[in-house]
Amino acid sequence: RLQEFVTVLVRDPRTQKEDSWHSYIDYEIFIHTNSMCFTRKTSCVRRRFREFVWLRQRLQSNAVLIQLPELPSKTPFFNMNNPHHVDHRRQGLQEFLEKILQDALLLSDSRLHLFLQTQLSPEDMEACVSGQTKYSVADAIHKFASLNRRFPIEEEERKKGKNDVDSDSESSSSRLGPSDDSIACGCKASSASEEP
Repeated sequence: RLQEFVTVLVRDPRTQKEDSWHSYIDYEIFIHTNSMCFTRKTSCVRRRFREFVWLRQRLQSNAVLIQLPELPSKTPFFNMNNPHHVDHRRQGLQEFLEKILQDALLLSDSRLHLFLQTQLSPEDMEACVSGQTKYSVADAIHKFASLNRRFPIEEEERKKGKNDVDSDSESSSSRLGPSDDSIACGCKASSASEEP
């Protein structure tokens, strides 16, 4: 029997504008696995720091006895224009996910899978996990994957995709769409060389 593995990469930090005053950085989370726990064996989403904070809080409240790994500290001096700060945070987020993905109990939490394999907002993930949506966790992951099949043909798709998701960033609760324009993931299919 093949040994199960989960490769997780947190990479490609990008600055996203929220409005004319506020920006934030999101990171691409790339998963490649043969684990039975995962609905999709390869996936790619973008998440921001505050979503990691949400995930850690939810996992901790469900797994009280587990000491969860820490996230990189939220420093008041964090400068999104400083590549060292951004990369330090990226590394910390990757280490956080690597540790979490080694714990069987945490791997059974549906929120973790929605976080890693869909672009649903925390509110929509919460609703899905508690059965308040028409779609199941597996539906959400499959639906996102079918929306996001852009491994080989990135550039044309990204250009098209950018125009499609302009206006309706907040109206995503009823449909299974991305909660923002971060659907344009720059995933590369050639991840084999990055396996440990």
